[in-house]
Amino acid sequence: MVADAARTCAEQLARFFPRALPVRIPVRITALRPGQARLQERIVVEYSASEHAIFVCTLPLEFDDRVSVEPQGAGKAAEAEVIAVQYHEGAKAVAIRFLKGSCDWMVQP
Repeated sequence: MVADAARTCAEQLARFFPRALPVRIPVRITALRPGQARLQERIVVEYSASEHAIFVCTLPLEFDDRVSVEPQGAGKAAEAEVIAVQYHEGAKAVAIRFLKGSCDWMVQP
């Protein structure tokens, strides 16, 4: 049931990003905040386009927060900012926009 709520949450947020396509890209998200603590989580990106990504996570991310997105395997980490947050039945979906434009490894063929 929890997985269904998370999937539904990501689907609801993806409606606002018509170019985002369903994907399954494993990444590590790190919150970029001042101070010593680096909050991070391994997640799976559920929807993506070259400029955006949508995923479900438990990190305390909110609008305008900055994150680093690092792919598992090949690819260079990319910085992004949170542009939307969707809550649904205890799950939280987050949409980010890459700060340097297109992130080529985020779009799977």
